[in-house]
Amino acid sequence: MREIHVSQITEAVAKMCIDANYYISDDIKEAFHTSIKEEVSPIGKDILGQLIDNSEVARDLQMPICQDTGMAVVFCEIGQEVHLVGGSIEEAINEGVRKGYEEGYLRKSVVNDPLIRENTKDNTPAVIYYNIVPGSEVEITVAPKGFGSENMSRIYMLKPADGIEGVKKAILEAVELAGPNACPPIIVGVGLGGTFDKAAYLAKKALLRPVGHSSEIPHIKELEDEMLTKINKLGIGPQGLGGKTTALDIHIETYPTHIAGLPVAINISCHVTRHVSKVL
Repeated sequence: MREIHVSQITEAVAKMCIDANYYISDDIKEAFHTSIKEEVSPIGKDILGQLIDNSEVARDLQMPICQDTGMAVVFCEIGQEVHLVGGSIEEAINEGVRKGYEEGYLRKSVVNDPLIRENTKDNTPAVIYYNIVPGSEVEITVAPKGFGSENMSRIYMLKPADGIEGVKKAILEAVELAGPNACPPIIVGVGLGGTFDKAAYLAKKALLRPVGHSSEIPHIKELEDEMLTKINKLGIGPQGLGGKTTALDIHIETYPTHIAGLPVAINISCHVTRHVSKVL
């Protein structure tokens, strides 16, 4: 069995926290450039240009793309032939978050109690998801999530009779209610099926799929295409000032569900949608 020391996880997470906040991913940059060509609103075109400029300034000056450097959400795909040594993986991940946010001069935004609200001052703890997979590698994805867009997310427990039309209505309602508050152009993650909590997890994980990569399930791809068109006809536009570029993409992930339910979760993410992955 392959051994991985948890100190490698700490170092990887620390670097990913910084990289995710400093550098916009290539798929989103490409989507910006494509959207500028297609945007009909002069203000919308100008804002998209400013978003590109902002990402280049952040890269060149080594500073965060956005002042909200997010709560660290970490996805771990752990090979079942890996033996982690040297301590607790959870402590290693949180130490990586602590180190990355300190060394990268990233804003610490986490409070230790939802009601008392004292800042933990190191942006820990992270929200961590573990998944055991075949193989002898560990893949870690760090996805810092700002709450301007997170607060606009919604979950619906539809009846099975609501069907696909109910799902479409829920997605459009969530995007319309978000309006400019989610910092559009947004990326929409949708979790369809499972349970209340599984749908929310799927919606979050859907945001990790690169922009422009549709579902491999034909009828889900068709639904993604239809909903992206309808969302971009809402007229919200870049930063909510009008135009056709309200969303860069929508990704839908599905899971089997109970005969009596149809959970739908919509996790909205801003135009940056930060995430970086590394395989150990």
